[in-house]
Amino acid sequence: MEIGIDSFASAMYGSRTLSSVDAMEQLLDRIVFADQAGLDVFGIGEHHKKEFLDSATAVILAAAAGRTKRIRLTSAVSVLSTADPVRVYQNFATLDLVSKGRAELVVGRGSSVEAYPLFGFNLNDYDALFQEKLDLLLKIRDNEFVTWSGKFRPAIQNLPVYPRSVQPKLPVWLGVGGTPESFMRAGSLGLPLMVAIIGGYTARFRPLIDLYREAGRKAGFTPDQLTVGLHSPGYVARTNEQAVAEYYPGYAELWTKLGRERGWPPVTKAQFDSLMGPEGVLVVGGPEQVAEKLMRHSEALGGVDRFTFQMDNAGLTHSQLMNAIELIGKEVMPLIQPK
Repeated sequence: MEIGIDSFASAMYGSRTLSSVDAMEQLLDRIVFADQAGLDVFGIGEHHKKEFLDSATAVILAAAAGRTKRIRLTSAVSVLSTADPVRVYQNFATLDLVSKGRAELVVGRGSSVEAYPLFGFNLNDYDALFQEKLDLLLKIRDNEFVTWSGKFRPAIQNLPVYPRSVQPKLPVWLGVGGTPESFMRAGSLGLPLMVAIIGGYTARFRPLIDLYREAGRKAGFTPDQLTVGLHSPGYVARTNEQAVAEYYPGYAELWTKLGRERGWPPVTKAQFDSLMGPEGVLVVGGPEQVAEKLMRHSEALGGVDRFTFQMDNAGLTHSQLMNAIELIGKEVMPLIQPK
């Protein structure tokens, strides 16, 4: 199982807000440190909100590429529905050049929908936009000269798209939430699957992942071609007690705030403790507990090839996040990836 981190480039540390310059500098330092600590992948999301600095994902990743050597650099996720697939490919092919073949894309429709009015798209076209633009992105990835037509973008008639990526096929993962159609789409296309599970119990996603694998099998893909990734909230500290003490206050603050916006009840400690349980989504604790939970999640889902922690949205300080990265590299990963 590959292990990595996803970030929304948050400038918020609990009640404190860093300057954008300081927050970006610290984020880049964490990516560099993750590379040095041996983590496999670092992802940057895409939002268009004041509290996040990740609206230009490829720019952040390119800055990190120049300071890292081996870690893979990916979006997490790119809101493809509101973007031009030509520019998306060009940006990440350029990142692939800068990083010498370490770029990846995770594309999705976006759970935060602020990009739709910002870029002039109608939310009523939520799925149709994504389906059409994914088709174009894959055609560009697989062909130097492209002929294509659709509803939401002008047609392309036998035109080349440059630059080309270093990797013969730039990896494109499909980021999904909980709709069966999304899992089946990824399987039928043979695309690696990144499942965002941010609440509840991880095992409940097994039927959806089974749909993915079955759709892939029917489309002619072998099991080893159908890769499953898992993205969930998590945090590692020296002990279980320390991890909970540091993580819970910011987690409760964030999810209670989101609840006010989306109609959810406030977070309680009892709910948190339930999600900390063996089947709960939160991968929080000391190194041994975290490693055990990751292996348990993998078994429950029929095998997980990649796990990415979402850590920097719970009011944790830069120092705490750096310590967590060190523990993941030195103590969690050896338990999951024995030599």
